[in-house]
Amino acid sequence: MKIKSLHGWPSSTAEAKLIQEKFRSQVIRSSAVQNVSLVAGVDIGFENNGKTTRAAIVVLDFENLTLIEKQIARVKTSFPYVPGYLSFREIPAALKGFEKLKNEPDLILCDGQGIAHPRRFGLACHLGLWTDIPCIGVAKSRLIGTYQEPAARKGSWKPLMDKEEIIGAVLRTRDNVSPLYVSVGHLIDLQSAINYTLRCTTRYRLPETTRWAHKLASG
Repeated sequence: MKIKSLHGWPSSTAEAKLIQEKFRSQVIRSSAVQNVSLVAGVDIGFENNGKTTRAAIVVLDFENLTLIEKQIARVKTSFPYVPGYLSFREIPAALKGFEKLKNEPDLILCDGQGIAHPRRFGLACHLGLWTDIPCIGVAKSRLIGTYQEPAARKGSWKPLMDKEEIIGAVLRTRDNVSPLYVSVGHLIDLQSAINYTLRCTTRYRLPETTRWAHKLASG
């Protein structure tokens, strides 16, 4: 899979912030998703006491959520752990993993935030612009925003708000379990992001994309 070049990699949070502020206006919050047949998941881990970033990429058949392809990529960690700037730490390895793919996905579900981010430019937005593939942020925890607790039944959701703006959805993916935080990454709208997240979720809290990627990363 070919990856276009978006920008150089910053060495400080000040430089990273400028990149976020520059590219956030390029995030498209309407859906360009059509005829999804392959869906990807990404999991990022670290080795050698954090000196090496390891990305696990999986591609699943969207119809039955079975594994089609898996790739592992490792790069030297070049950015510190700073909340709100995690994509600069994690995406270089992820991009190497996507470059290895023989099957290009139609949709990517990221274990992280999309526009539910202080500068509206989380990992799913960043990866979406790099790959030019529709991306959804599906996070296990909240970074910013306020919400009312959704009903306990699977599929129930409430808007995640930052002041007067809806920045995501707090989505119950399984009855009586903690919700996930879904937000637009790139080339998708919020309702579609919710629908695809649910479609990729079976009997577990996490979408199969995340589960497969985590399984590969841990194997």
